[in-house]
Amino acid sequence: MVCVCNATYCDTLDPVVLPAPGTYVKYESSKAGKRLERSEGSFQRSLHAPGTCCGRGAVGAIAGPLGHHKLSWGLPPGLLLTLNVSALYQHVKGFGGSLSDAAAINVLGLSQPAQDNLLRSYFSEGGIEYNLVRLPMACSDFSVRPYSYDDVPHDYDLKHFRLAEEDVKLKIPLLHRASAMSKRPLSLYASPWTSPAWMKSNGDVRGKGTLKGQAGDKYHKTWANYFIKFLDEYAKYNVTFWAVTAQNEPLAALLTPPQFPTIAFTAAQQRDFVVRDLGPALARSPHRTRLIILDDQRIHLPHWAKAVLGNATAARYVAGIGVHWYLDSIVPASCSLEATHKLFPDHFLLYTEACSGFLTLRFSVSLGCWARGQSYSHSILTVLNHFVAGWTDWNLALDMEGGPNWVKNFVDSPVIVDSSKDVFYKQPMFYHMGHFSKFIPEGSRRVGLHSSRRCLICQLEHVAVLRPDGALVLVVLNR
Repeated sequence: MVCVCNATYCDTLDPVVLPAPGTYVKYESSKAGKRLERSEGSFQRSLHAPGTCCGRGAVGAIAGPLGHHKLSWGLPPGLLLTLNVSALYQHVKGFGGSLSDAAAINVLGLSQPAQDNLLRSYFSEGGIEYNLVRLPMACSDFSVRPYSYDDVPHDYDLKHFRLAEEDVKLKIPLLHRASAMSKRPLSLYASPWTSPAWMKSNGDVRGKGTLKGQAGDKYHKTWANYFIKFLDEYAKYNVTFWAVTAQNEPLAALLTPPQFPTIAFTAAQQRDFVVRDLGPALARSPHRTRLIILDDQRIHLPHWAKAVLGNATAARYVAGIGVHWYLDSIVPASCSLEATHKLFPDHFLLYTEACSGFLTLRFSVSLGCWARGQSYSHSILTVLNHFVAGWTDWNLALDMEGGPNWVKNFVDSPVIVDSSKDVFYKQPMFYHMGHFSKFIPEGSRRVGLHSSRRCLICQLEHVAVLRPDGALVLVVLNR
């Protein structure tokens, strides 16, 4: 199932209109081909109304303002979901994707009208209304070349710091266009993959190395100031950042190709860098940019959080913990995410990267694959129910190969671009994301949701959220 979009056609959604009290609006996507298909209904007073089990798919409903409701639409007979809005859990930050160099190249490889349709699909009221955008700070593997912003050796004052053409000509113009299309304010956050070569132990932007020296020395001070320079330079283009992460995948050696650009940190090294260098640099700067630690797999939780946030000074500088989804199957959410939340309830958890098609022996890109979309919904539902505040997809758009990527680490994306035909394909992953991003705005709050019994044959997963406007959102995945 894909929607083929071009310069003159792309499917759209109507802006969300809240239903009247006692009624609901339902949106359904299915393997059979429904794409956020809208219908309306009223709540029945009787709790004995027969339920009908829908086909495999994702269903979302928005209910008008209410206090306590029992829902049975589209559910197997005898199964009842009971909402409890007095049981309030974490606030939601939002949902979105990443504007990598590769994503920007693919968007701009289309004609202007097709570009607009792609951006509107993600950011406008006629689309799925993303509000989170992650940006790599200089190159990632999803670039066409390795680069940094200051390749002049020993430039500790960063006098030669310059944004790249990829920032100035590709990403910044797209950010302005996306922001202009969006009714919701966009929250941007940036993540570094690598420092300049002269700061790294291996002397190369490519490959695995550590930052030279130790926390508090000239290399670490300069690297902290590099973050501030990045924020300064983007601010000149009227682009501000809600947050930065301290390092993309500081333990990336677990998963990545040998040439992958990265700086390795242990939890203790990241703690010391935050305490002595990055935390103070951000605090002194004019930017109100928040700091996110980890930005790696949840197998490192709660250990990583204990090592960093167990230090009171580090805890004051840090706002949240970033998590990647790639090794989620190894460790349950309860003993990683929920355990971390219980230890550090004042620090948010945010999923900062996820994609399908990684490390596959077959196809990085699998056009129309329903299972990959289902994996997105399964992940989001699971982590929202374990105190995570939001979920960010990886590349907003990739080509038919799953790139470009200069280390050939090709993966899939919710939007695949074929610039030779001036078309792009919206995949099931796109619509699964939309069941969350369009209907659960920033400031919403997860509420209690109880199932009357476990339905082993129907594999239902669900979450309930109270929006700031008082409406309730229920998302159900039938696997």
